[in-house]
Amino acid sequence: MIVRFVKLEIQNQHIADFKRLTAGEKEEIVAFEGCSFLEILQDVNNKNLFFSHSHWQSENALNKYRDSAFFRGNWTQVKQWFAAKPEAWSLER
Repeated sequence: MIVRFVKLEIQNQHIADFKRLTAGEKEEIVAFEGCSFLEILQDVNNKNLFFSHSHWQSENALNKYRDSAFFRGNWTQVKQWFAAKPEAWSLER
């Protein structure tokens, strides 16, 4: 299993947009083949800092999601709201 963390820094004026978008798409992401868990966490002290935490059956499953039209559409929207370059880690359990 792959545990994936992605650190996203969102511009202050888009925090509500980001929360709305991610809340509305969580079920669709977890429905992707190979995804069993997703949560979006917000930093306690830095409100424009978020982490996505997801579980994937394999790196192949994660890459299929990342290559999907759904992900490309989502990422195109969200990257306009970035305040810094995202960072990502894929870890084995």
